[in-house]
Amino acid sequence: MAVRSKMVALVAAVLAASAALLAAPAARAEAVPKHLLPLPATTLALMTARNTTPGAPILMRAYKKESEIEVWKRAADGRFVLLKSFPICRWSGQLGPKLKAGDRQAPEGFYTVRPQQMNPNSRYYLSFDVGYPNAYDRAHGGTGSALMVHGTCSSAGCFAMTDRQVGEIFALAREAFAGGQAAFQFQAFPFRMNAENLARHRQDPNIAFWRQLKEGSDRFEATGREPLVSVAAGRYGFAPYPDPAVEALAQTRRAEEEARVAALVGQGIEAVRTTYADGGQHPIFAALLRRGASLGDVSRPEALALAGREVTTIPARRVRLAAAPPAPVFIPLPVIDTEPSLFARTPLAEGATRLSLVAAQRPETPLFVTAPRFAALN
Repeated sequence: MAVRSKMVALVAAVLAASAALLAAPAARAEAVPKHLLPLPATTLALMTARNTTPGAPILMRAYKKESEIEVWKRAADGRFVLLKSFPICRWSGQLGPKLKAGDRQAPEGFYTVRPQQMNPNSRYYLSFDVGYPNAYDRAHGGTGSALMVHGTCSSAGCFAMTDRQVGEIFALAREAFAGGQAAFQFQAFPFRMNAENLARHRQDPNIAFWRQLKEGSDRFEATGREPLVSVAAGRYGFAPYPDPAVEALAQTRRAEEEARVAALVGQGIEAVRTTYADGGQHPIFAALLRRGASLGDVSRPEALALAGREVTTIPARRVRLAAAPPAPVFIPLPVIDTEPSLFARTPLAEGATRLSLVAAQRPETPLFVTAPRFAALN
């Protein structure tokens, strides 16, 4: 009964959290515009626990496959710390960069958001422009504009949140700008940039581009510092950090991650491509839709059934140890009787008078042990 009670409580908590995602923003006085609503008390408490403040600089990271946007805040020690993760209600397109207007692709790369990109009068509750196209996109002929993080669960190249979520994200950016931050970095990735994901997607046509993104991601995760991004000859570049000790952390992380990717490929990890009919959404929203909840104007809901399907391009190879080798066979050495020495204590007449060999019985097994063999299994 105790276990059942705990399960009921857990389900109730999940349902309550789901309802909170869909709820309208907290009631407010009519004199307070939606873009000026204060941060929730729970978020302020998180800041205190993370040793940061509302006016401290922020940085955001978006992941398509996992359908999440993370908000990071700079702590008192100068490192960015994760404050909150927000599930994405809808994004569109495939994994990979945006190339042209109308392709429905949500962008990938390193972008800059300034105060003038914040839109308090959005048709989608509140929004901000992520900054596409940047220098990398323009170097590759990228076209399109007005790619947003906004409310309303509908996307045509944007990262769509619920109104409640985007209201809090907007407030976090507003407070950072008020604290003196001139612009914040928005990092957009196809998936979490760990070694396993890079190894598994090594056959994807975008892998060279994703390796560039991973370098910037690794530098941030190793140091807690915003990567110093540049673009040259159509490639992302990352300047060394001014502090040699910080730069050493970034270099070490980069070498370790490259070794991990190589090791995974060498061990035979499968290669896949992850496909979408038209983008995806966080599982919490998919569960709500299955239960009949209303998410408002959801773009292309029929495409969600085909979201995130993996197509194997190279099957996994598992290396395993062959059957245990036979136990070693020990062969006794022959016993050799020789003619006694003149200096032996045994009288000559009582000793052996000829050379004799007593050979061990011929073994039925070989006189050597084979080493274990490794078999590669497809």
